[in-house]
Amino acid sequence: MIAAIQQDGMKKSEVSQLLNISRNTIDLWLKRQAETGDFKALPNRPPGNNHKITDWDKFHQFAKIYGDKTQAELAQLWEDKISERTISRALKKIGFTRKKNLWLPRTR
Repeated sequence: MIAAIQQDGMKKSEVSQLLNISRNTIDLWLKRQAETGDFKALPNRPPGNNHKITDWDKFHQFAKIYGDKTQAELAQLWEDKISERTISRALKKIGFTRKKNLWLPRTR
């Protein structure tokens, strides 16, 4: 339809009646093609975040080594700048809990 308008010289109103779409839709498609070079639909979802933790095996080893530290200390020890909340979500994702193991023998 865009090719029919551009190459064959059909009027926008004729194409809109033929395809049963509004002229405004055709104008928006032509505008998008002029701006981006293509008239495909835009994605429905916004792009995702850049995740702070990408190597989950490395984070799992990190959590095993520093498991006795608080989340604030873990955030400071991690190689990148990371929040305590992100550490909390990551620990939950790999299955670590914040509960102490009460069955371990305690010495005083």
